[in-house]
Amino acid sequence: MAAPRSIIIDIGKQRDEENAKEDSATKKKPIGTKFDGRFPLSHWESAVAIGVLLFFSIALFCVYVTMPAAEFGKIKLPRSISDLRILKDNLAAYANDYQAQFILGYCSTYIFMQTFMIPGTIFMSLLAGALFGVIKGLVLVVFNATTGASCCYFLSKIIGRPLVNWLWPEKLRFFQAEIAKRREKLLNYMLFLRITPTLPNTFINVASPIVDIPFHVFVLATLVGLIPASYITVRAGLALGDLKSVKDLYDFKTLAVLFLIGSVSIFPIILKRKRTE
Repeated sequence: MAAPRSIIIDIGKQRDEENAKEDSATKKKPIGTKFDGRFPLSHWESAVAIGVLLFFSIALFCVYVTMPAAEFGKIKLPRSISDLRILKDNLAAYANDYQAQFILGYCSTYIFMQTFMIPGTIFMSLLAGALFGVIKGLVLVVFNATTGASCCYFLSKIIGRPLVNWLWPEKLRFFQAEIAKRREKLLNYMLFLRITPTLPNTFINVASPIVDIPFHVFVLATLVGLIPASYITVRAGLALGDLKSVKDLYDFKTLAVLFLIGSVSIFPIILKRKRTE
């Protein structure tokens, strides 16, 4: 009877090994795992990304073709302060004559750039201040930035995990660890990140759903936390002639103010930690 029993044990071990191999093959890669150099998205994920991009592109195109005629050859996305001054001069009369249509086109462009992480939204924020003033410009920038960040959040929720693991593995591990330590006061911590330049906003947008930050916390922290930096940028748009480069926006004094405001948001966390010690 010993032989059959040993055979049964061997068969059981083989099945356990096979199951373990299947589990390891189907399991998702942990957060922060480096990829082997291959493009991280599967065929299905790539199809979703292309489909979403096409949808947004067609919607943006439809907005532009319904706008009143303009000399679009003079209009391009600015890449420097000098480009922004030229764009502002070309758009000033147009934005005043067709304000509603222009705002629709401006918002669509800003949200598109924010959703797909296209650099240049800081120039769009400066343009808002130059064309609309501080109050209206600030409302437009905060609304567009929050809407675009929310679209980026949901897009990343669908296809973002392998892409973020591929691009920022170490930063993602750090972010995951920090979020895990601050679950009880997550809104305060997210406000601190949004107000201060501790982590890039683009990274926060795509990494938040991956580290399980609830959407209501994400959107509230974005809406409130972007106000101070947006105000600084929009206000600077009123004096484009005095601005030499984007770096002039955030000097030491400005950064110190942002960190001071951000520290207020995490003060309850520090106070609670001292009480528990």
